Amino acid sequence: MRYADGFLIPIPKKNVQAYRRMAQRAGKIWKEHGALEYCECAGDDIRLKPGMGVPFPRVTKLKRNETVFFSWIVYKSRAHRDRVIAKVMKDPRIVKMVSEEMPFDVGRMVYGGFKMMVDL
Repeated sequence: MRYADGFLIPIPKKNVQAYRRMAQRAGKIWKEHGALEYCECAGDDIRLKPGMGVPFPRVTKLKRNETVFFSWIVYKSRAHRDRVIAKVMKDPRIVKMVSEEMPFDVGRMVYGGFKMMVDL
């Protein structure tokens, strides 16, 4: 069963391009190590009308000068994901990237691993 890691990341609007560049580099590394897909989506229509669930801005405690990214990485299975992440986290390019100043507050990132139940 395919598996995905999902993320909601509040990004200061002034850092969107820096985050995009970082994500492009990171995505290439993830794919080199076996990830099937690596997607990063910038918030566009994220302020839903009342009564339609909980909008991303509320979940992420989005500030006025921020946007939210909805991102995911797809793997063949959870075991495959665990192998890919082990390789990625040892990759010197990623080690260097996370040791530098991040263009967002890592403590506000929402993430988790998910079994794919419908995959069309």
